Amino acid sequence: MTKEVDALLERMHHADLAGIEMGLERVEQFLSLLGSPHKRLPPVIHVAGTNGKGSLLAYLNAIFEAAGYKVHRYTSPHLVKFNERIQIAGKPISDDYLLDILKRVVPFIDKQPVTFFESTTAAAFLAFSEQPADVVLLETGLGGRLDATNVVESPVLTALTPISIDHTDYLGDTVAAIATEKCGILKSGVPCVVGKQTKEVLELIKRKAKGANVPLSLYWKDWKVVGDGEDMRFRSAKHTMPLHPSMVGKHQYDNAATAIACIEQLPQFTVSDAHIKQGVSQATWPARLQKLDSGRLVDMLPESIELWLDGGHNAEGGEVLAAWLAQRNVPNVYLVCGMVEGKDSAAYLKPMASLVKTLHSVTIDGEKTSQPAAKLQKTASGAGIQAFVSTDIENALQTIAQRAKTPAIVCICGSLYLAGKVLALNEK
Repeated sequence: MTKEVDALLERMHHADLAGIEMGLERVEQFLSLLGSPHKRLPPVIHVAGTNGKGSLLAYLNAIFEAAGYKVHRYTSPHLVKFNERIQIAGKPISDDYLLDILKRVVPFIDKQPVTFFESTTAAAFLAFSEQPADVVLLETGLGGRLDATNVVESPVLTALTPISIDHTDYLGDTVAAIATEKCGILKSGVPCVVGKQTKEVLELIKRKAKGANVPLSLYWKDWKVVGDGEDMRFRSAKHTMPLHPSMVGKHQYDNAATAIACIEQLPQFTVSDAHIKQGVSQATWPARLQKLDSGRLVDMLPESIELWLDGGHNAEGGEVLAAWLAQRNVPNVYLVCGMVEGKDSAAYLKPMASLVKTLHSVTIDGEKTSQPAAKLQKTASGAGIQAFVSTDIENALQTIAQRAKTPAIVCICGSLYLAGKVLALNEK
């Protein structure tokens, strides 16, 4: 990334006024200064939820590309480089084009103050409006109803991935309040695909959809995942097909199935079963139970120790990681963990307590909102995990390499911000 891009992004960060309230009026006014690019987008698929949004978009992206379509995609946060957030026809936006876009966006910040996410969303919309594509995959940043992405008034499809407790400081402290916010992306007459939900959340979604005249495609009622072990299948009235998701973990069967259910709601696109199978088997999404096979950090460990990376950061993320560790049944598991403030680290760590030999807590380098390593170590100890403070990721891996019993798994986990640092360090 060029120094000019860095400087403009820093300018956008500085304009992010602390305490500014969520809402759409501000970003709509800002977009109007740019010529309202959000009204000139290719067909949009808008996704909200607590867990699985990125994986769902990765499967959809791969399926559409297998069918020969050009795909724009907007996600957050980035892991290593800001360009990852804005994918233009399947590739991260180039430094030159990003610089051009930001030079046009930043001058309006003084006229209409916006948050960093609002200004970067506007930048993405400007790029998507100028570059040809067949579909835009759009991920909410926070919630749904008042999220900057919700200025798109007429998506062709919406989708709700599993909803649970997260971002309580913005969305409410009950799952019903959070689900209400995420249901804000529902649009009258626009179909919505609903992934696996708790009974309480599902009933709330049904009520909201009925009141807004939204046709629903529901997990288990309209489509489902059936089978056991490696014989897992997607089943609906239109399809019965084997599921072989490219990403690791039982939850990825549900994410892949949700993507297929979305495709079923989009008859305007020509997508064959072969395209679906290819996309599901080839999708990639970094830092979601990702095995690191080579690199500087991998070289710090003996060959008998696997190094994995996972960006899950809430209670459900901890349950997913625990389920995968239990399934692997490797006798020696070591965690390197860093988390940001506001996350329920006790709820995240509790499911893994009986599976982990030791946890090495780190403060996330360069992240102002990081929980101090000593605080996280205390939480882990309270959850029943033998925990130590490490000065940084390399220090934690060195300690584990010296003391670990093998065979073993080391999983660096707890935050997408930490995951980004890991991927950058591993490439050096």
